[in-house]
Amino acid sequence: MLSSQPIELPLADLARKRDNELAVGAMLDYLALPAPTMTPRPDAVHITVTDARDLGAWMYVLGGTVRHSAGSDGVALWTLHTATPVRRDGSTVAIRVHVAVVDGEDVLTEVRRSVTA
Repeated sequence: MLSSQPIELPLADLARKRDNELAVGAMLDYLALPAPTMTPRPDAVHITVTDARDLGAWMYVLGGTVRHSAGSDGVALWTLHTATPVRRDGSTVAIRVHVAVVDGEDVLTEVRRSVTA
């Protein structure tokens, strides 16, 4: 039997999640990067984009490393590991930008060059 109980996060995690969301939201207001879906978490903010070119735009502006994982059903997941620019307090917020790419489709050379194992 399934139950639909909400998952309760500790207050500290909720505060970090909210802080991360605000930091990335403010950055997006300034940098205008594509971010159709944003999912904040206490440890990072996950952005899901719809096109490999969008992933390239994020990489061009913020840098970082890309990880490629074989998916299923002929689709691979490409993830950019990057962060916000340094904030006033010296901290950054981790950002993971994800895009699903159909196997065999072109991915920008710049993105392919930055792939890590």
